[in-house]
Amino acid sequence: MSQLVGYTVDTRVRWTEYLPWVLALLVYFFLPDYLSLGARVLTYILFALSLDLIIGYAGIITLGHASFFGLGAYITGILSAKLGVTDPLVQLLASALGAGLLGLVTGAVILKMKGLTQLMLTLAISALCLEVANKATFITGGADGLSGMEIAPILGVFKFDLFGKTAYLYCLFLLFLAWVVIRRLIYSPFGVSLMGIRENSARMHAIGAPVYKKLMTVYTLSALIAGVAGALLAQTNQFVGLNVLGFEPSGELLVMLILGGVGRLYGAFVGPLVFLLAQDYLAKQFPEYWYFGIGLLLVVVVLFARGGVLGLMDKFLSQWGKKAKDKQAGSKTS
Repeated sequence: MSQLVGYTVDTRVRWTEYLPWVLALLVYFFLPDYLSLGARVLTYILFALSLDLIIGYAGIITLGHASFFGLGAYITGILSAKLGVTDPLVQLLASALGAGLLGLVTGAVILKMKGLTQLMLTLAISALCLEVANKATFITGGADGLSGMEIAPILGVFKFDLFGKTAYLYCLFLLFLAWVVIRRLIYSPFGVSLMGIRENSARMHAIGAPVYKKLMTVYTLSALIAGVAGALLAQTNQFVGLNVLGFEPSGELLVMLILGGVGRLYGAFVGPLVFLLAQDYLAKQFPEYWYFGIGLLLVVVVLFARGGVLGLMDKFLSQWGKKAKDKQAGSKTS
């Protein structure tokens, strides 16, 4: 249990929190043909977790989160294809530090702004990163993308295979580590203070909380985690293209988060899973109109499940529990 000015936070892990990890292991053993897709889903869950940390818990609205994701991917790609650094852990560390540094520098400006100005600044930074990557063809490959990557076996033992087994377990392990860190963070006094800033930053200022410092810390951490996700995508695909930067990946990630449930922690698990599985199915069945299906799904969620899929589940469980209580009370009176 953690406390902040009399406010108690329950940090115990509930049994339901083990379900995503059990499901992930079942996929590995029973769905071996889908491990490559599974590694992509796990990567985007990590990416969505980094976004939920700043949107769902700190209230920082952004449309440029792909800047950190794309930078992480390009750092890994450049280290491998251009500089001959093939150790995946070194690439991962460099990508995390690079994205974290970008988050620190841009956050120093962005977090001084509010509302629409802040939103437009994040979008502008994303557009600048995309244009730099597009023009610097000598190192990024430009519109053709960055290919020719070589990734050494993890710890010199676990080689990336064509079936995606190593990539899946590698992504799962790193996602688990990130989940442990993020969960401890949001269920700590620091996490409670972030939610206080999200709800009323003026009041947090009034009680003497270092609002700007806390926002800078969480924004930089979020950028670092997004950089790790970008590195994972580059390592598992062994290719980096311009599609990792710009508004589109940031917009898609926001849609994933809305589908799952913003500020719910596990909404970042559900949203990418629903989005990517729907995308995979619709792209096969309706290759020209799959975006229409995604849009329709989003409209349904926004209209009928304001809290995303998890919000809809909570509503169903509360109604079911209420009916069960009413039935039990009726049986007692009779």
